[in-house]
Amino acid sequence: MVPLTDVVKNLLIINVLVYVSLNFLLTTFPLQPYFQLYPFDSGHFQPYQIVTSMFNHDSHGIGHLLFNMMALYFIGPIVEHTLGPKKFLFLYLSSGILSGVFHLLFAHGIAVGASGAIYGILISLAFMYPNLKMMVFPIPFEIRAIVLAGLFVAYDLFSGVSQASSGVAHFAHLGGAVMGGFLTWYWGMSNLRK
Repeated sequence: MVPLTDVVKNLLIINVLVYVSLNFLLTTFPLQPYFQLYPFDSGHFQPYQIVTSMFNHDSHGIGHLLFNMMALYFIGPIVEHTLGPKKFLFLYLSSGILSGVFHLLFAHGIAVGASGAIYGILISLAFMYPNLKMMVFPIPFEIRAIVLAGLFVAYDLFSGVSQASSGVAHFAHLGGAVMGGFLTWYWGMSNLRK
């Protein structure tokens, strides 16, 4: 495992601080609306929500935050080590932003979370190191990064188009994946381990 890198560490801290602040420390102030992405036609949409919403997570439980931060902790350092801190931060933020745009264009409802940014990192990892063996709970065997990424994207594409599961921003995930793949290709970083 690659040691924790600076940008990943700071993103972990920011996400946790926002979650704790919004849900435990600043509960008397109505700040949640500033950290949620509202639909265009809701009357509550503001452009900055595309950015702020990626640092907020579901307030009904810690699972959403925990899953995203675990993914960032385990795969983020590999991608940051390979791309460097500036490109990694650009990848993370731009994947999160395109994630919000996809959600606004193709879905409806309020969205929060770093999942789109995480998808961008996962797809970047899979493009750079397609044969990297990964273990994902609860799957009891190793799976190649490109296969895992493909399964996640296929699941979200099917679920988003068929509206199979509610409460999950499938198109947001796909937006992050598109940006992650595009930037990795654009930077000429595809298939580093042939």
